[in-house]
Amino acid sequence: MSSSEHMISWFEIPVNDIIRAKKFYEAIFNIKLVSMDMGDEFKMEVFPGDEKSVSGALVFNPSWYKTSNTDGSLIYLNGNPDLQIILDRIEAAGGKVTIPKRQISPDHGHMAVFEDTEGNRIALHSNS
Repeated sequence: MSSSEHMISWFEIPVNDIIRAKKFYEAIFNIKLVSMDMGDEFKMEVFPGDEKSVSGALVFNPSWYKTSNTDGSLIYLNGNPDLQIILDRIEAAGGKVTIPKRQISPDHGHMAVFEDTEGNRIALHSNS
């Protein structure tokens, strides 16, 4: 693997209500997600990205994906330049901050954790 490659190439966040989840993530990150209807109760809302960046999607497929605020992997989304900006939008958008902004170390920046409108535990990371 070259130094320019990321260990993560794609992520999927399970949702129970794709419209509510899209509205939440668009509000807290101030972005637009792109809708993809894969048919048979399989829908995605794709985060912005290109071939040089890591991206992912909100995914609705109740027979395959389950939300969780306690189990499974913990995804860290990019909160740069300062994750506090995003944290300040979470409650108004319907989520809940569960671990407020805290420093990991002077060399590794800051982190925080929130619960989204779907009951998922999601983390943020920023350099400051």
